[in-house]
Amino acid sequence: MILVTPLSAIDFSIRRYQPSHMVTLLSPEHMIPAWSGIHPDRHLRLPLEDVSEAFLSDSAPSADHIDRLVAFGRGWNAEAPMLVHCWAGISRSMAAAFTLLCDKLEPGRELEIARAIRARAPHAYPNRLMVQLADDALRREGRMVSAVEEIGRGIIVAEGTCVELPLSLDDLASGG
Repeated sequence: MILVTPLSAIDFSIRRYQPSHMVTLLSPEHMIPAWSGIHPDRHLRLPLEDVSEAFLSDSAPSADHIDRLVAFGRGWNAEAPMLVHCWAGISRSMAAAFTLLCDKLEPGRELEIARAIRARAPHAYPNRLMVQLADDALRREGRMVSAVEEIGRGIIVAEGTCVELPLSLDDLASGG
């Protein structure tokens, strides 16, 4: 499974789920070092701001960030969970998890994946720029973007909670 958490829940999530891999999506000035308990080769750190337009930041999400995320996900054997986090567990991490799930599951299921994420994470608001870049990288012809637009903003919270996202579409959609 993929676990999405805020930065504040990393210690708890590592103890509880014992993930083999971790993705950190934080702004460059808040980037953390390799996390104790996760081998440095299994910790992808992507320094990027949570912005929806590239011109808004010198550290905006880029195609390179998405390419690195997808390659990292493809190198994960999924025998143990992957923990994905950003500052609040709402935007960048949800976009990354959506990208990883879309890559792991078959094309054409983007809306089902987005709806399942919404059901499990009412607070999810995947970063639109990251989703657009992922849609391009995975050649989804706008389906990822449309899916995220359809699920909408979600409830507004200061910080998300730990969210479990199974790799099976049946399990993901069932909420169980």
